[in-house]
Amino acid sequence: MNKADRKPLIGINLDIKGGPPEEAAIQTTYTDAILKSGGVPVLLPPMEEADLYIALSRLDGLMLIGGADYCPSLYNEEPHDKLDLAHDRRQQFDLALARQALANQHLPILGICLGAQLINILQGGSLVQDIKTFIPESTIEHVSVNGWKDGFTQHPVKLLPDTQIARIYGNNNFAVPTSHHQSVKQLGRGLMVSAEAEDGVVEAIEMPERTFVIGVQWHPERDYPTNKPLFDELVAVSLNNLSTNSSPSNLLSADNIRNRS
Repeated sequence: MNKADRKPLIGINLDIKGGPPEEAAIQTTYTDAILKSGGVPVLLPPMEEADLYIALSRLDGLMLIGGADYCPSLYNEEPHDKLDLAHDRRQQFDLALARQALANQHLPILGICLGAQLINILQGGSLVQDIKTFIPESTIEHVSVNGWKDGFTQHPVKLLPDTQIARIYGNNNFAVPTSHHQSVKQLGRGLMVSAEAEDGVVEAIEMPERTFVIGVQWHPERDYPTNKPLFDELVAVSLNNLSTNSSPSNLLSADNIRNRS
């Protein structure tokens, strides 16, 4: 099969729910968005780093999904009482997955909500642990009135000029579906803010030196028509990555990844 006949394989991490037995799960809005834009979703359950290395070598792009909170010890802070921590097995796998993915200079990465926060954390950044607590002056509802786990709300975001995400959307102001109580605080290495809410909360980040490493704090999969350009771009860039991603020179071994962390 030649490149023209192929669709890019987009890896997607999964949420982990306690058992027994534990359950690895994903909402179909994530996979549907990839399929609608012409990609093939490949689900990635927790696995050993050596197996993960093999899986990533066969993928053309990656999407990191939303979920509960990562432990703030990852950015040297004590946990706030409003936190709802992600399953430890998910956190450990997500860290390994994103660390290997970021080490591959050619792999397109889209982080959604928690996925955007993961990119920032791994680049040495930190998070606002609870927006209502630490930014009390905010009048924007980033979560539903009954909390982030109880449905979605909407608010406008402003895409900043001269950013990749502004070029992708071609529309600098629009409303987004949102359900998050945390956001980027200290920006990680090599990242720039590319979208904000009216209260100044960071709504998107990107890595300008990479072809496609973008994190959005909102949930684009919950409004595919509005956010179609973002998924289309991920799939298009991943398609261009077909001929380069499997090259050994573009990948680090699992041992090298661990040595870098």
